[in-house]
Amino acid sequence: MTRDASFKKVVRRHAEETGQRYTEALTDLEGLGARMHHEPVAERLLAHLRDRYGIDPVAATKLSVHKTYVFRIDRNDGSPWVARAFPPARPRAGVEGDAAILGFLERQDYPAERLAADDAVSDFDGSAVLVTRFVEGVQLPDGAAKFAMMGELLGRLHALPYDDSVGRPGGASGEDPSREGTPRQDLLAALSFLDAVDTKVAAAERERFEQLRDQVRSADDGHGLPEGLLHGNLLHAPDHAVLSEQGPVAINWKASGRGPRLADFAYLMWGTGSWNPRRPNQEWIDAAVNAYRRHIEPTGDELGRLEAVMYIRTLYLACFGYRRALTNGRAFHEWGFIEPPEYYSSTAAATRAAFRR
Repeated sequence: MTRDASFKKVVRRHAEETGQRYTEALTDLEGLGARMHHEPVAERLLAHLRDRYGIDPVAATKLSVHKTYVFRIDRNDGSPWVARAFPPARPRAGVEGDAAILGFLERQDYPAERLAADDAVSDFDGSAVLVTRFVEGVQLPDGAAKFAMMGELLGRLHALPYDDSVGRPGGASGEDPSREGTPRQDLLAALSFLDAVDTKVAAAERERFEQLRDQVRSADDGHGLPEGLLHGNLLHAPDHAVLSEQGPVAINWKASGRGPRLADFAYLMWGTGSWNPRRPNQEWIDAAVNAYRRHIEPTGDELGRLEAVMYIRTLYLACFGYRRALTNGRAFHEWGFIEPPEYYSSTAAATRAAFRR
């Protein structure tokens, strides 16, 4: 079978499993890179902000290695801003949803970044731009203190009252703008990452690749569990939380929205372990649990599905890395995101024990 014939077979299977038409599945797989990558010209962005808001910006500095569209904007006439010129594939409605959530969080006095202007969303070179105030701060401290701070941030967030204005589905990473929404979208995105490079998988790796793919297809997406307003990506400090003079502040709300609160908490608990060897850290688990439970007491169903839900974001990360490795002609070595399975079961058991104390 030729590569073209093999890829067509992959596309047909992808269409069937994701509920898409063939042409939609083809676009899903072939357009992945273009949808996710965006690198705006800093000088043009400064000119846009100057014209749009009447400010005097002097420098645009990239804030993240991974997010090439996020800039710190230094100004002659005031405190710094952050400008996120999202990939053109991301609809303006999604960015307006970010702004709505940030406005809601400010009204609730929740420790998040604040909008920099009343009309904080604008159009620039085919992209929607969100401007917020830059949060002066440092990285969260290492160890138990960090997990206590993040547990507190998540507990407070999940306990906020429901509001229709911030009721959009959330929890998925959304690096592919076509896969924003509930955590299930992370699993669909993970499937796309794998299917996009299916024909590049070496014969010696095929069995393990298919096992990974089956694991994604059968993963628990958290459906039916108690919901709350999710951040969607808090574990990735310092990109998503900083320690300001007023205390910890959560930033980067692109993945936020309403979804199963366990998805947020399970990802945090996965991050409590040591890496070499991979094992739970009871002190860090206790710190996160004790802080979180000041606001939220998980249900029995949540605790029972904790291990399974821990896999949502980690499968996503593994598949994201798998695609990146094969696209760049490299071997994939990041199995540590999802292995060993004993780490998941032991971390979930330690977390349940912490809630019982």
